Parts: sequence; C-alpha cells; structure tokens
Amino acid sequence: MTGRFPIEDVSPAVSCGRYPAKAVVGEVVPVSARAYREGHDALGCNVVWLGPDGAGRPFTRMRPGEPGQDRWHATIVPDAVGDWTFTVEAFQDPYLTWQNAVTKKVSAGQGAAELANDLAEGVRVLTAAEGLVPSGDVERVRAAVAALGDEARDLPYRVGPALELAELLWAYPVRELVTTGEPYRIWVDRARALFSAWYEFFPRSEGAVLATADSPARSGTFATAARRLPGVAEMGFDVLYLPPVHPIGRVNRKGPNNALTAGPDDVGSPWAIGAAEGGHDALHPDLGTPQDFRDFVAAAAEVGLEVAMDLALQCAPDHPWVAAHPEWFTTRADGSIAYAENPPKKYQDIYPLNFDNDPEGIRAEILRVVLHWVGEGIKIFRVDNPHTKPFDFWHWLIGEVKAVDPDVLFLAEAFTRPAIMHGLGKIGFTQSYTYFTWRTSAAEMRAYCEELVAAADYMRPNFWPNTPDILHESLQHGGPPMFKIRAVLAALLSPSWGLYAGYELFEHVARPGAEEYLDNEKYELRPRDWAGAQAHGRSLAPFIATLNRVRRENPALHQLRNLVFHEIDNPALLCWSKHDPATGNTVLVVCSFDSRGVQWGNTVLDMPALGLDWHDRFTVHDELTGAHYDWGQHNAVRLDPYLQPAHLFTLRRPHVPAPVAAAPTTDAPKDEARWTS
Repeated sequence: MTGRFPIEDVSPAVSCGRYPAKAVVGEVVPVSARAYREGHDALGCNVVWLGPDGAGRPFTRMRPGEPGQDRWHATIVPDAVGDWTFTVEAFQDPYLTWQNAVTKKVSAGQGAAELANDLAEGVRVLTAAEGLVPSGDVERVRAAVAALGDEARDLPYRVGPALELAELLWAYPVRELVTTGEPYRIWVDRARALFSAWYEFFPRSEGAVLATADSPARSGTFATAARRLPGVAEMGFDVLYLPPVHPIGRVNRKGPNNALTAGPDDVGSPWAIGAAEGGHDALHPDLGTPQDFRDFVAAAAEVGLEVAMDLALQCAPDHPWVAAHPEWFTTRADGSIAYAENPPKKYQDIYPLNFDNDPEGIRAEILRVVLHWVGEGIKIFRVDNPHTKPFDFWHWLIGEVKAVDPDVLFLAEAFTRPAIMHGLGKIGFTQSYTYFTWRTSAAEMRAYCEELVAAADYMRPNFWPNTPDILHESLQHGGPPMFKIRAVLAALLSPSWGLYAGYELFEHVARPGAEEYLDNEKYELRPRDWAGAQAHGRSLAPFIATLNRVRRENPALHQLRNLVFHEIDNPALLCWSKHDPATGNTVLVVCSFDSRGVQWGNTVLDMPALGLDWHDRFTVHDELTGAHYDWGQHNAVRLDPYLQPAHLFTLRRPHVPAPVAAAPTTDAPKDEARWTS
C-alpha cells in the first residue's frame, strides 16, 4: 500500500490474496474494505478493476457501511472470462468535507461573512471538478462556482447550486491524497461454472442387452446412448456427465456388487482404467470409435447438453503406464505395486499414482491427456478423488489447462475433511461435491448452506442427492416423497446440482450393510425402461423438468451469494429465498423434511431480503401447482408429503387491496388462501 490512509481487510481475498477469488461473467461480486483517516475530514473509497485484457473498467465508488465501522462496500460485474485484478483506493474528498461543514453552519444560522473561507474553498473544489465531470455537466459546475462568488445573492442561493451537485460529485469526485491498496485477483469463468444442472449416466447401460441362456450380454454404445439424450434434455439438464469411457482392466477385475472374482462376461468397473487397448487417452472399444464419440458429443450439443468427462487418475494393473512407467506407482516391500485402499475398503483392481518419483514426467503426461480431450471438445471434467493427489499438482494442472482454454471447468469429487474440500476450491477447482447428502434436518441444512455462502468467494457447491457410490438411507426408506424433497433442496438451494440416472425411477434398494445400490451399475450393465416408466406414471421426470424450468427462468436461482433463510416455527420445515436486485426476480421456497406426515408452520419473512418493505402484501405463484396466494410477513403453510412436500413460489408485484365495498348482508366463508397455503 502506498499513500496516506490505511486500507485493511479487503474482500474478496482468498488466503490473504495467495489465490484468486472466483466469479462468473455477469455475476454481481461484492467488494469491501476497511479504510479510515485521522480527524474529521471526509474520506472516499473506490475500486479500480482491470479486465483480462488489461483495460480498466468504469470508476466504481464504494459506499460506507454500518456507521462507525469504517467498512466500505461496492459491487463489480465482470464481463469477460479470464484473470481480473481489483484494487481499493482511499482518498480525501474535499467536496464532501465542504458540504458537511457548510450545511451545518448554514443550519446554525451563520452568515456569509462567517462563511467567507468556506465559500472560497467551495470555489476551489468546484473549479477542480470542472475537469472531472462529463462535458454535459460542466456548465452546471461553472454556474455553481459563479453563484458561490455572487455577493448579491442571499447565502442559501449562493451555496444551493453547489449543494445540488452532491450526486454528480459522488460519481465524479475530486480526489486528493489518493492511497492505493494492494492488488487482488479474481478468476472469472463462464456462467456454467456457477449455474448448471448435471445428469450422470453410464453409456454402456443405454441400449445394453443383458445375457440370456441363448446369448451373451451386449454393451450399449455411444450410438445407442445417444438415443437417451433427448430424454435427459427434456428434464432440463445442461451437463451430461459420463463415468470413465476408457478401456477397463482385466487383471483383478471386480464382479457384480464388488465381488473379488469376475466372470468371463463381467464388464468391470469403469474406474479401473487401462488395458491392452489403451489408457486414459483411449476409448473402450465396446462403446465405439473416436468418431462415434465425436458424434455423441455433437448429438448432445444439438439438444443443449454439454458432455463432461471423468478424470480419474488411477490405473488398472494392466494399464500401459504400469509397464512403461513403473516409477509412477508405489512399490511395496515385497516388490508388488500397491493397490488402492480406503480401510476397510479395498480396490484390488486399481493402482494409485505416485507423484513423487518422477513429478515432471507424470505431470507432462497427465496434461497431455487432459488437453487431448479438450481437443475433442470436452470442456468439463469431473475429477475423481482429487484429495488423494498432491495439491500443488492440481494448482499447476488447472492453471496450465486454463492457459490453453480458459473455458475448461473442473468439478472436485472429494467427500473428505472440510479444510481439504475448501482448499481444493482455493487452488482452482471450479465446483465441488459437498456434504449435502448427509444433511437431513432443516437445521443441519441451513447451517451448512450458510457455511457455503460464506465461502462463495472460492468454493462453488454442486448438490447431488445420489451418485453411483451413494444411496443415502433417507432415499432407501423415505419413499417417493423423499425423492421429491431431496430434489427440491438440491435444485433450489444451490445454483448447481446433479442426479445420477435411476433417481427419477425411485431406485432405492441398497446392498446390505452399504450406503450404495444393490446390483451396482459400477460393476454391471443396467438398462432401464425409461419410456415404460414414464407411460405408467412411475417417473419423477416431469417433476424434475419443472424444477429445472423454474431454475432457468428465474435469474435469482442462478446465484449463491443471495441465499437467505427465513424463520419458520416448525423444525421439520425450511424456508429460504433468493432475490436478484438487477431484475427484481424473487423466489421463495418452503420445503418439508418429513416424507411421511403433514407438517404445518408459520413464517416470519425477512421482507427486505425479498426486495419488499416490512408491511407489503404481495402475490406468490406456486410453480409446482399453479396456485396463487396473497402473502405478507406472517403466513401459515401446510405441506403434505404425498400431495405437495414443498412450495416453490415466484413473487409477483406487491398486493394492492381492492377498494372496500359495502358490507355483505350475510356472513361470507373465510378466505383461507389469504392466510394459509
């Protein structure tokens, strides 16, 4: 920092500025700092921000926050992908100092003679301002200067024109003794980095044929999987995540339900990557050729889906790297290569990589692999278990990839200790899986989401109710209402969410003693009758499509920082809202956590958080049912898990009561819609 005034506690700053904060194009990014000065003269602050092209953006003045705290606030809205910088400046504001003094003296009854020095100071300041304001306002400033010097005028008319310039000179201030703080970085991604809806399926299951007594099983292909793309798009998803599509190892291949022994026709786990056919840069021959893959990616794009690939940095024992680069693995005391373990779990079909023996060689090869798929049109990678690889490696890799293509995004699949999950976000991961699945009460969910909002400068959550590895007991035993409840929570609390295929069919049978699916698709083909389920009303797809439609149509749901919780007197219910000041769009949600019983609750809404005054009445439109209600700060709600476990409201303009008509001659029935949902 250089200059006269202290500038402290700047935000956003990740690890004291060691790493860039995160934002997306068009996101409203709050900037704040603590700045103060000696004495009583006025202080001003502003943000100087530079785009990736090095060009400056419009002057952004900061406003003071809570009185007495010396905290200054502004917002910036980046308009391009890349590496931005911002700097907070503090300065002496002579106009504000003059305005404050003159206003107080005039109010105290002092005359022109007593204000002679103040009038002269006003002329000095406004003369300096003439070269700062837009050309169209210069005459206003000159007129105010002339008025200050016109002794024929009464004092109020001498100072009045100058005082009327307050708004203009706030935007175009005279700045003296400018102090420049330290620069801070913000990495700005494309919008999908913050707002996205993911869907995961195994291409080999789509169009697969199971074995019969007369014929062996047959894997699905990229061509057969493409037939499923319209159905995924119709549910409103925009990212299609594929588990690994590479050759699968044959050595120590796992059988159904993680069995240690595989039969000759068992397909194995896609995460056991590598075989004679190739490694991480190859495709499983059963799925198709490189051209088939390109056709699949193109078909997905035609229906609005972007394909995300799995980046799983581990190898099957017969991966080509094992023979060519044994130094990239860990050798045990008996000379064998160590397979993966997460005690008591064992993964005999997977060898973890060792990044310490030949760091330059292994880094170069992984970068080559990632850029190979970027060259094939893949711009999103879901990274498997990143917390088991060195953090400096990820920081390097993500930086190298984004230097080639800044649109590439990385989702961290790391269900581990909080510090590590937050650390992965800080070093560059675009999004992160979270503990959402295990937050099963309203109080737990609220506390966790508030923690995530506090980390929004560097960690973007992606909420998944299920994955191939995770079938939480709430879904095992909660029945169809719980599937709706968890989808509402995931889709409307977080700007990014995802589902693993089968969720919409209410798949809920777990392997005994495990938190994962019985007959898990990780180890076997699992074709599904999507059309039949839809035709017979056994699919949640229409409900999911509604959630994603509402998400797309409401800008408030595209953000994380604007999540606000409201009080409700039933611990089984959670009430929250998101408001977008730029568009005036507001979404208000009340969701039950009880999938078995009816729950009632009474809200106490934070009206300013909804963009309303405390006593406003307003209309809410339930996007799930089409019903309309007249609401205010206090409202009663009733949620039935089998009929409607949640309200998804969009707010309409404040309710204006109709003129009061003559009193009816008979008692009218109570209009419960005004008081309850």
